[in-house]
Amino acid sequence: MARPNQARLDLGALRHNVGVARRLAPAARIMAVVKANAYGHGAVMIAGALQPLVDALAVACLEEAVELRYAGVTAPILLLEGVFAAAELATAAQLDLWVSMDNEQQLHWLEQVTLPSPLTCWLKIDTGMHRLGVAPSKAAQYYQRLRNCRNVRDDIVTCTHFASADDVHSAQTLSQLAVFDTLPFTTPRSACNSAGLLAWPRAHFDWVRPGYMLYGNSPMLQDHPQAQGLIPVMTLTSAVIALRDISIGDAVGYGGTWVAQRPSRIATVTIGYGDGYPRHAPNGTPVLIDGQRAPLAGRVSMDMITVDVTELPQVQLGADVILWGTGLPVAEVAYCAGTVGYELITRMPARTPRVVVSA
Repeated sequence: MARPNQARLDLGALRHNVGVARRLAPAARIMAVVKANAYGHGAVMIAGALQPLVDALAVACLEEAVELRYAGVTAPILLLEGVFAAAELATAAQLDLWVSMDNEQQLHWLEQVTLPSPLTCWLKIDTGMHRLGVAPSKAAQYYQRLRNCRNVRDDIVTCTHFASADDVHSAQTLSQLAVFDTLPFTTPRSACNSAGLLAWPRAHFDWVRPGYMLYGNSPMLQDHPQAQGLIPVMTLTSAVIALRDISIGDAVGYGGTWVAQRPSRIATVTIGYGDGYPRHAPNGTPVLIDGQRAPLAGRVSMDMITVDVTELPQVQLGADVILWGTGLPVAEVAYCAGTVGYELITRMPARTPRVVVSA
C-alpha cells in the first residue's frame, strides 16, 4: 500500500480563483503565471485547466514553455525572463511564444537573428524593483528599436513589476506607478502581480499577471478583503501511522528538542522534509488531525513528523492529517517556519503525488 501522502488539488477552486481575478479586473486580460511547475501544483495539468479560462500563460524560461507546448497547451505563453541565448529565439518563434525584453543583450540578439516568423515582445521597464528591466530613461529608445525590428510583431506590450504591492501601507507602489505613467509612448500595459491585482485597482491597466492568488493563497502582508474569497487549490495531506504514550521528561525526535511537561500522547505522521514539509517548522507549528488543531512536537525528519495529540484523545491510527490547505492556510505554516507560502508550495517534490480531488 502506498504512503498516504498527497497534494490534493481542487481544480474547482482554481476556476473559482480565476473568477475572483476576473471580477476584480473586468477590463483587463489575464495572464496566468504557471512558472515553477505551476507553483508546485503540476504545470501541465494546471495549464491545461487554465487555458480555457484566461487570455495567456506565463513561465520563467524556455524549458518550462517547451514542456507545455509538447503537452498540447496552445494558449499564448510569455517567457517572463526572456531568453538566455540567441538560439532560444528561433525555438520561441517555432513554438509561437511571447518573449520579454529586459536588456541590451536580448534586444541585440533579436535584431541580429533570422527567425521563421516575428515574435510578440513585452518590453519590461525597471520602475523601482531593480531586478530586471530597462531603465526608464532608455525605454523610448528600446521601444523604437523594437518597432523597427523585422523580428517583432506590432503588438508590443510594456510591463513592469511591483516590489511592494503586498504592503498597502508602502509608498513604493505609487512611486513605481508614477514612473510607469511618464513613459513617452503608448502601448498596452501590464503591472499587476497577484498583490497588485488584489490591492491596487489603479494599476490593473490592460493585462494583469496573477500567480499565487490563482492557487488560493493571499500574497498580502495584511489581511485584505479582496483576498478573503480565495480557495486553496492544494491541500497537503497525510495520516497518523503510530501513537504512543510518554511520561513527563521524555524527549521526542532528533536532538530531543521537545520534552513532555505532562503525561502526553504523541502521534507520528508519515510526512517530512523529503515530502515537502518544511524542515525548520518549530515545535508548536499547527497541523489538523481529523479537522482539529494539534501542535508539532519535535524536529521534522525526512519522512515523519511527531505531533502532540494529548488534547485529542479520539485520534486513532489512520486519522486524516492536513499539513496546509483547506482549514489551515499555507501562510500560517510558512510563518511558523520562517518562510513564505510561495516557497512551501513551489518546493513540493515529485515524491508527493498530486491527486485531483475535484475537477
